[in-house]
Amino acid sequence: MSTDIHAPPKTGTLIADLKLLPKPFYLLVVGTFINRFGHFVVPFLAIYLRQLGFAPAVTGYTLAAYGAGGFCASALGGYLADRIGRKPTLLISCFGAAVAMMLLSFAKTPAAFVPVAFLAGLMTCLYYPASSSLIADLIGKELRVRAFAVQRFTINLAFACGMMTAGLVAASSFFWLFVADAGTTAILGIIVLFGLKRGIGRAPSKNSGWGAAIPVIVSDRAFLRVVCASFLTALIFWQTSSTFGLQVTGGSGFDEKTFGFLLGMNGLMIVFMELPLTNLTRRFDPQRTMAFGYVLIGGGLGLLAFGASLPMLVLSIVVLTIGEMIAMPIASSYVANLAPDDMRGRYMGVLGFSFNTAVGVGPMVGLWIFGNSPELLWVLCGVAGLMAASLILVRARVAAVQKAQVPL
Repeated sequence: MSTDIHAPPKTGTLIADLKLLPKPFYLLVVGTFINRFGHFVVPFLAIYLRQLGFAPAVTGYTLAAYGAGGFCASALGGYLADRIGRKPTLLISCFGAAVAMMLLSFAKTPAAFVPVAFLAGLMTCLYYPASSSLIADLIGKELRVRAFAVQRFTINLAFACGMMTAGLVAASSFFWLFVADAGTTAILGIIVLFGLKRGIGRAPSKNSGWGAAIPVIVSDRAFLRVVCASFLTALIFWQTSSTFGLQVTGGSGFDEKTFGFLLGMNGLMIVFMELPLTNLTRRFDPQRTMAFGYVLIGGGLGLLAFGASLPMLVLSIVVLTIGEMIAMPIASSYVANLAPDDMRGRYMGVLGFSFNTAVGVGPMVGLWIFGNSPELLWVLCGVAGLMAASLILVRARVAAVQKAQVPL
């Protein structure tokens, strides 16, 4: 197996690679589809709170609390994934998130929304370090880009179908969004409980504390650059679940169905295009490919600074989605390859820090900027994409110099 994490992995054809992926991975994929189909609430939360009559600040605080819960989950989830194992951590997340989502449906005041949103973020985001680590445990480096692309295919197929369904449901009753979200998460928990064998994945590590991992992570500059770039791109992505919805249903004058179909279009593009696209993107330098994708992600929302008519909204989502399809499968595989085997859960946890910090910061700051100048917000999204790309390109230049200095 190659040890050069900066080189494109050598794999076979798409069909041949898919046949090599193990059965437990596909079982997890099925459960993920069911769960993500019902992941209704967070993308519609800003619209829901506005319909209840709350000011945009309440939406910002609620989403910030969700992000704070996710921030804590990154540390706890990474620790639990390495300490007690992947499966127990997944079970805690699935059933805990189902309960939290139902509690959120009964919240009616800001004082109730904020703590329950924190709990929902905590329980939901415990899942990601464990699931990403389990995929890397089950699948070797050569197939990880394919595996993460399959995972994203599943998530986005479910998301596309779910968002289109959610837009129709939200138009009549938001309560059933909460019920569906909680129910599908519980189904995923049942699949994990009975479908994945006990002790699946890498054995729990005795060296699972953060005290041992932090010095390694701090010295890993390549990983830290990816973490910072992930934070910047997450700031952009979280606008699609907050300010973008307000732009569509407020500034542009469309309804919730239009918002749902725009987000669903993102998922459908990924479903039909991303897996075949990996045949092309995996042939190129990973860092430069990621950087190009990040530029398109920021540029997609940046286009809205020039207008927010329906054609421009569609073009914005198309450009953002192309960037997402180019960058994200490679980025996930790249991080999994960087992580030491016995610290993979904590590495994924730190990566989760960047994403969940953005959940707390992105919507709150984005809503404030949007309230003053929507055009400025979209310009700043474009700038954030350029900054993320710059971080990755610096790493690519350093890697190239180091490779050139190796004596033959």
